[in-house]
Amino acid sequence: MARESFDKEIQFLRLLVLTSGAYSRQQFAERLGISVHTFDKTLRRLKEIASTVSYPLAEGQDREFAEMLRFNYYESSDPLLLFLYRAKSMKESESRRLPFLLAAMQDRDQAMSAGELIDACCGGMPGDVPLPDEKTIRSDLKYLEEVGVIRKEGGSRPYRYRLHNDLIRRLSPEELLDLYDFADVMANTRLPSVQGYLLRDSLKKAIRQQGLEAAIAEPFLYKYHYYSRILDEAHLFPLFQAIRQRRKLRFLYFSPKTHKSYASRNTNPLFERETNGKQAHVLPLKVVYDHQYGRWYLLASDARQGIMKFRIEGLTQIEEQNPVPEEEFRRKLAELEEKTRYSWLIDTSEPVKVRARFYRPLDAPADFIKERVLLQGQWGTITEENEESFVYEITVNGCTEIKPWLRSFGSSCEVLAPRQLRKEFIAEWKEIQAYYEPVRENL
Repeated sequence: MARESFDKEIQFLRLLVLTSGAYSRQQFAERLGISVHTFDKTLRRLKEIASTVSYPLAEGQDREFAEMLRFNYYESSDPLLLFLYRAKSMKESESRRLPFLLAAMQDRDQAMSAGELIDACCGGMPGDVPLPDEKTIRSDLKYLEEVGVIRKEGGSRPYRYRLHNDLIRRLSPEELLDLYDFADVMANTRLPSVQGYLLRDSLKKAIRQQGLEAAIAEPFLYKYHYYSRILDEAHLFPLFQAIRQRRKLRFLYFSPKTHKSYASRNTNPLFERETNGKQAHVLPLKVVYDHQYGRWYLLASDARQGIMKFRIEGLTQIEEQNPVPEEEFRRKLAELEEKTRYSWLIDTSEPVKVRARFYRPLDAPADFIKERVLLQGQWGTITEENEESFVYEITVNGCTEIKPWLRSFGSSCEVLAPRQLRKEFIAEWKEIQAYYEPVRENL
């Protein structure tokens, strides 16, 4: 798939998840910044990808596409990731040719040369698929070797290729099931999780091939609270690569305040139109995850504006640019570290000291309040008061990012300073209290 279509499908799936299909076709198209015709075309493409998944997403393709998010709750993150990566990784011709090459090597169960694979393609591929030439097959084999699906054997030409699935083949049924359970737990509890979900899907297919599907007990039922944000992980690996190679990036950015989340790439100057996105040309420095809201952020340096922050969900049309010297990268990174030295997450405003009193749970076997503060309180310090409470102090850049964490403790946390933050909490709790007041006075 082209990079443009990949961005469009990311935004399409995210909006579908967040609205659960509440928008009409016209509303969807307007929010995405595309035409209704393009919306319908994208939806057809996603349904085609859905039909390639080995297990059904919903009972019948005629069912509304959004229903998979409502009726398959615990599995809903899997299809989204598979949609995303299968739509991104291969063109339509590749999606039919690469599985055929892998199937040919699996059927022979031996190493095959490029010439033997060409003969197998010419003799076995469907008539409606154009026959590939030698250059195309060798390019496919190089790609499959790079991603670790196959391995090259022999030190001289002609090279021979074999499926790289020794790990799965050498595992006993019990070990394969244990590995599946481990991948299932890690994919749902660690970040980033995309690769884990893809491994989990591959292991599930291997289990089915061995006839062990009935042995999958699915003992773990949990939910990634922000599974729509897993879509943002599609951009992580290109960003990590650009950071490792010290390369600048160019992209079109849509901030959360814009009324559009996507814009088609204009190729015909007669039909150019303004977009609500902002062109950015920056040096990526760091990627940060906000577990409180499930958001990914890119921290980067701009030649004019200095350190900038971007929500990864708003990045589209990402392109690598020229690399920068190592010394320049280190200087920019040091500048970022200094500005975020006291950031709870990525805030770069003025430092302020926050003091809060935490109350221990009554008649509880463990002090889970203090345990959580010690675990999540970063560089803050704790001063014991008595058996009932302790005081927590921390210097942070502004109070905006720490507020959700303090608020999550409910009545177990009392903000002492700064005074403005205390007033804000009092106003919030009074507003919440008003929601629960009786409408009639005689109740």
